[in-house]
Amino acid sequence: MSDSLVARINVGAYDRPFSGVGIEFDPLGIQPGRTGITLHETGFQPANAGWNFPGVFSPFWRFYFNTDRGHCVLIGEQMAELTSNRIMLVPPHCLFHCLGQNPVAHFWITFSFTRHLHPETPLPVVLPPRDTELCLIRDLKALVGAQADGQATDAVYRNSLALLQVVLARPELQWQAPLPENLARVRRHVENRFANKLRSPVLARLAGLSVAGFNRAFRRHFGTSPARHVTETRVREAARMLLQSDDTIEAIADRTGFPNRAYFSRVFNQVTGEAPAGFRRKHRPRER
Repeated sequence: MSDSLVARINVGAYDRPFSGVGIEFDPLGIQPGRTGITLHETGFQPANAGWNFPGVFSPFWRFYFNTDRGHCVLIGEQMAELTSNRIMLVPPHCLFHCLGQNPVAHFWITFSFTRHLHPETPLPVVLPPRDTELCLIRDLKALVGAQADGQATDAVYRNSLALLQVVLARPELQWQAPLPENLARVRRHVENRFANKLRSPVLARLAGLSVAGFNRAFRRHFGTSPARHVTETRVREAARMLLQSDDTIEAIADRTGFPNRAYFSRVFNQVTGEAPAGFRRKHRPRER
């Protein structure tokens, strides 16, 4: 691989769906078509080395498939290796770490999808590949490899969508019921204003429900309480800041809606199992 290509790898791995070396399609924010899928990027590297990206937290899905061993995904305490006998899916807004130094053949797709996994789904999602999926992956590797200029083609686009539709339709995947618009409105409000005071009565009014009715509906669709959802959103955003900024822990606590460092540290530890300072030391990329 040329030095110019190496320099482009994963230029937007954390916040944007384009790695710099894949075939790029629609950016974030584009409304998906009738399938509910928006294809962002399809890529294949025959010898992808140095696949170490700690603290990835992004608003899009990841599809991974490697034929060779050596790369892993870590979510919480769950370590999953990419191998030829498993397809791996990582949903959006999930904090994970990419680990791997060996140069191995690496295939990926980044995309958005209108549906959400059931909250009790173990992560990352690991599925044994079926013959249809393996054939589509094989064809896509050849199609991507033939595009030396990195330009999008109709063949890559259609085969990528076909692969995603086949995988996402598998019976092993359990999906949440479609989210009512009033709860979708609340979720957008939390994602955009997580640093504000977001008490249940305020969110219930936004949803047009009583507090009791809102709490029941929220738990039914999200699998957790509104307060817990707000807390986890704040902690995930704080984790991203710890890894991607030089802000002090006090500043991060303030920017994510926590009243002080002590309370922030206690809650962060409860959710992640690590103190903020230790989390930053352990997972932050080291300067090379």
